[in-house]
Amino acid sequence: MKFSEVIGQEELKSKLIQSVKDNRVSHAQLFYGPSGTGKLAIALAYAQYIACTDKQENDSCGVCNSCKKYSKLIHPDLHFVFPVITQQGKQSISDSFINQWREKLIDNAYFTYESWLETIKAENKQGSIYKDEAKEILRKLNLKTFESEFKVMIIWLPEKLNTTAANKLLKIIEEPPQKTLFILISEHREEVLPTISSRTQPIKIRRLTNDEIATALNKRESIDLQRAMLISKLAGGSYIQALYHVQASESRTNHFNYFVKLMRLAYQRNVKELLDLAKDITDEGREKQKAFLSYCLKMIRENFILNNNVSELNMLLEPEQDFAKNFSKFITQANVYKITEEIEVAYYHISRNVNSRIVLTDLCFTIMQLLRIK
Repeated sequence: MKFSEVIGQEELKSKLIQSVKDNRVSHAQLFYGPSGTGKLAIALAYAQYIACTDKQENDSCGVCNSCKKYSKLIHPDLHFVFPVITQQGKQSISDSFINQWREKLIDNAYFTYESWLETIKAENKQGSIYKDEAKEILRKLNLKTFESEFKVMIIWLPEKLNTTAANKLLKIIEEPPQKTLFILISEHREEVLPTISSRTQPIKIRRLTNDEIATALNKRESIDLQRAMLISKLAGGSYIQALYHVQASESRTNHFNYFVKLMRLAYQRNVKELLDLAKDITDEGREKQKAFLSYCLKMIRENFILNNNVSELNMLLEPEQDFAKNFSKFITQANVYKITEEIEVAYYHISRNVNSRIVLTDLCFTIMQLLRIK
């Protein structure tokens, strides 16, 4: 991937290019920031530029042998680590899923952890970076480079490293073999183990501007600029969210329908149907439950903003706006913080594999009480 294919982030691109020109490439860097800002795309463009044998002033050439291999993600000095799942007959290491990874990344470098789990058919399993991965990293990086000056190890979501794997990597991240570059890419920097984080140079990736997102939608998705600008305002600085709005995905529709049903039943204090609803959401699988709860947090925020007459800050699609016209008056200063807290707690518990049926049932009943607080 070339820097020209990365959406926005012009200032950061310039700094990374200059660091290569000045021969000041830090051996371990942590790219962190919100989802959809292009962290993985930037890491790939950076690595390709370092390996390019005919570097241009502001980008890799794209046509040398190294760039061609990078474009297919098959360069022998480029290595990936990412969360995987346990599967019978497969080692729990990234190389066991490398074909799916390359295909997904070549298709679009802007995707989420949840989307990756769907690609590898994780169902209810959580993705992790297991201890066997640490052995593979040590083995690969102790080999000599094949073609490039640098060996590059891109670790996507280091917050998913289990403790055993992380402890095995501490020394090599702090004192890697010569001409070795670690690029760690995190969505939640606070969840990265401090022993790992402290050994890296942190580089914050900012949210994209509305203009950057709109331009990308216009060029990549052939969306007219007026609609692209509207979508960019809903995206919150994330190109992934922008695509989410463009696609009007089935999952968003399902989340909206569940949210409407939950709030209406909770207000009506319909215990029997709330129990049925909790079961239906549980049957969706753990990752979809987390995605639904994230959607609930967004909707509570948007309805609270609308209730406080700050409609210009709203980021709702048309069906959501129609529902919010009547519902928003129930999300007030008196209950918004408590409702938000309860949803966040439910998300945390489901992330930690607590029985989701119990968690969601408890959340339904709690919202039933909180909605009537004036």
